[in-house]
Amino acid sequence: MKVILTISLLVLSNIFMTFAWYGHLKFKEYSWFQALPLFAVILISWGIALFEYFFQVPANRIGFNQNGGPFSLVELKVLQEVITLVVFMTFSLLVFKTETLKMNHLIGFGFLVLAVFFIFKK
Repeated sequence: MKVILTISLLVLSNIFMTFAWYGHLKFKEYSWFQALPLFAVILISWGIALFEYFFQVPANRIGFNQNGGPFSLVELKVLQEVITLVVFMTFSLLVFKTETLKMNHLIGFGFLVLAVFFIFKK
């Protein structure tokens, strides 16, 4: 149960962080957003990123094996990085629609799967 909860919270946190980091690049298409100064865009991104922490911190606390969770610190980090890349690729393909999934991306993801395999290998 802690595995599913940890992964779910990490996915949610990464969705918010992806929108905080890259969402403003898409929103600039709206005239009202273009008129905002950079400082306002930064504050909006911080506001979105705040929600990322509402999911990231509990995910790490629940998932960390020294708190009774199933993952070591290294496993948590590798899991988070893979989730970040999957969420980012999904975001870039669905929201921006200017990116394409190429063979080198698939090969890179294959290496990430191998990294996860070796990190989690006991």
